[in-house]
Amino acid sequence: MGSVQIVTTVLAAAITAVAVWLAVRAVLKMVAVIRLGQPAPERFTDKVTRARTMLVETAGHTRMLKWGVVGAAHWFVMVGFVVLSLLVLEAYFEVVTTDGGLPIIGHWTIFGLVTEIIGVLGLVGILVLMAIRLRNRPTRPGGRSRFTGSTMWQGYFVEWIVLLVLIFGFVIRGFKVATDHFEFPVWATPVSHAVGAVLPAWADGVSVAAAIKIIISMTWLIVISLNVTMGVAWHRFLAFPNIFFKREPARPAGSGLGALRPMTSQGKPLDFEEADPEKDQFGVAHVEQFTWKGLLDFSTCTECGRCQSQCPAWNTGKPLSPKLLVLSLRDHAYAKAPYLLAGGGKDLTGEEKATQAQLAHLDVLALAEADKPLIGTAEEGGVIDPDVLWSCTTCGACVEQCPVDIEHVDHIVDMRRYQVLIESSFPSEAGVMLRNLENKGNPWGAPQNTREDWTKGLDFEVPRVGEVDDFEYLFWVGCAGAFEDRAKKTTRAVATLLNEAGVSFAILGEGETCSGDPARRIGNEFVFQMLAQQNVETLNEAFEGRDRAKRKIVATCPHCFNTLGNEYGQLGGEFEVVHHTQLLAHLVATGKLTPVQPVDGGVTYHDPCYLGRHNRVFAAPREVLGDAIAGELVEMPRNSERSFCCGAGGARMWMEEKIGKRINVDRVEEAMATGARTVAVGCPFCSTMLNDGVNGKGAGEQVEVIDVASVLLRSVKPQQPQGGKETTPVGG
Repeated sequence: MGSVQIVTTVLAAAITAVAVWLAVRAVLKMVAVIRLGQPAPERFTDKVTRARTMLVETAGHTRMLKWGVVGAAHWFVMVGFVVLSLLVLEAYFEVVTTDGGLPIIGHWTIFGLVTEIIGVLGLVGILVLMAIRLRNRPTRPGGRSRFTGSTMWQGYFVEWIVLLVLIFGFVIRGFKVATDHFEFPVWATPVSHAVGAVLPAWADGVSVAAAIKIIISMTWLIVISLNVTMGVAWHRFLAFPNIFFKREPARPAGSGLGALRPMTSQGKPLDFEEADPEKDQFGVAHVEQFTWKGLLDFSTCTECGRCQSQCPAWNTGKPLSPKLLVLSLRDHAYAKAPYLLAGGGKDLTGEEKATQAQLAHLDVLALAEADKPLIGTAEEGGVIDPDVLWSCTTCGACVEQCPVDIEHVDHIVDMRRYQVLIESSFPSEAGVMLRNLENKGNPWGAPQNTREDWTKGLDFEVPRVGEVDDFEYLFWVGCAGAFEDRAKKTTRAVATLLNEAGVSFAILGEGETCSGDPARRIGNEFVFQMLAQQNVETLNEAFEGRDRAKRKIVATCPHCFNTLGNEYGQLGGEFEVVHHTQLLAHLVATGKLTPVQPVDGGVTYHDPCYLGRHNRVFAAPREVLGDAIAGELVEMPRNSERSFCCGAGGARMWMEEKIGKRINVDRVEEAMATGARTVAVGCPFCSTMLNDGVNGKGAGEQVEVIDVASVLLRSVKPQQPQGGKETTPVGG
């Protein structure tokens, strides 16, 4: 060992020791912070499915590859990071001796070939990612980007580290080639041989380059260890457990979609009949009241901004960015952690749990962080502004796009629950809706005895449950379908088509009440459970004696469809629920409904969030429309899983939109740009919002918003007087 090798070996050993010590300390700190969260025992079920899903999503990059070039580039960089870590390990042998290498596999030609290919593709990948970050930098001309609010220096730092490590990998090999110490043939490692051809035959070059590579790598480890909130770096470790522990690992898309996570206290579902606000947790009032999985979510955020780029609130000038919300919660959790780890915190009555002695040694900044309200304005020092919390439509675009399976919607609703149930703090206009739900069983406050008024004037009898001996489907009409004038046309169209197809169905009539969706999404779990339990009891009685496969429900509202099918099971209601577009597509495909007159003028389809993104129903409504128009659908740029929200979800239907551009107007402009004269929808909320947007643009005579069922009815029964613009204003 020469003098150069002695120096490089000492340097490598010293910086590695420091880096490893800091990394261990950082990991212990992160684990301690995450463990502050509440229990979530359901995250440990079905470990085989969880492991399989984690491997598919990480190795296959199934979520990242939705973004094409970005996903492919990221995959090469990820594989490069994992596989070429072996070359970082090899560098420790190379600092000691110029002909050093990994034991056993280090001399295999296949090892040289694979690492050469991965190194080249990794270089291409990281250069592509660097170019994309620069092209989308927040300071560029043209406004905000998905990186707005991200800590840009951290992204640049990580990318440059990766680039330099890859470059020095080839430099080391080049010096080995130049000094005739390289064991791999030209055909297996052409780039390394090309680099070696231009490098001098410097005998100590291998050891020096290896030392530089180790210093670069350990500098990266030191920097991220000193910045435990550096998600752009830590996600490459945390993504694995975060995906493994996601809520529903078997779901084909975002696991935080569909049903909401039940309201829990100490890891157990909350029973409102026995719950006590002084003993049980009602929603989230402090960051440590999120589950440990929530704190892991916050720690894992990569700051990539894909959620932000898809969020309807952010895209229309609202203060909500799912990314910035998660980052605010992350930074708050880690800043507050010293206080919590010292025993601090408020009990459910608001009393401090720690003694003065426990808190005496704490940094003043940690104590100041502990005093911040989780929800509050800037003047109040709040972590999350109320306008941020209430801008969310729960559309799920953030969850759909997140490459590491963060469950934004669950966290937002958990914070809403505390605000509604304990603080009674929510947009005032929504109070009318909640009172109507409690007192009248529907958001509009319409009399219950008018639930069957939509049946008047039909040329056939609509059977009621209890009046017929048997039926195949229970037709869940929903509140909008029963009371809102525009939605009643959809209800009548569906009933007419079912009757035309000879489908045996029945309705509950006055026995039906609101599914509870708007109450649950605004955060009033108490009202939701009151309504849901009543409905579950009614439905179980209606289906008495049937197994689940024969407890069939068809619903026209995606919010009812989602609630009945995905959430009533939490309360003992197990049903087979289909959306009306799914049933109609089946009836057309089996020849029970036959379109005879194509609907012309061009048709575009708007995917409702709770039908498409939340429940993956994309094909059925398009199949129905394809048969009805006998041609190609004109798709909007944002469609299917990337469809843009109408603005009504998350109980936003009953709240004023006072900030930024109206979401429904943004969507209507996109629909009108297709040139289609008909905008087909599959949701009464979407129908209301898009009709309002069309009328607001003064285009009511040029563009019609109409449900898929009505489009099909016009084709199946052209003489049916279903025409006329659906411009009746929303009731209530």
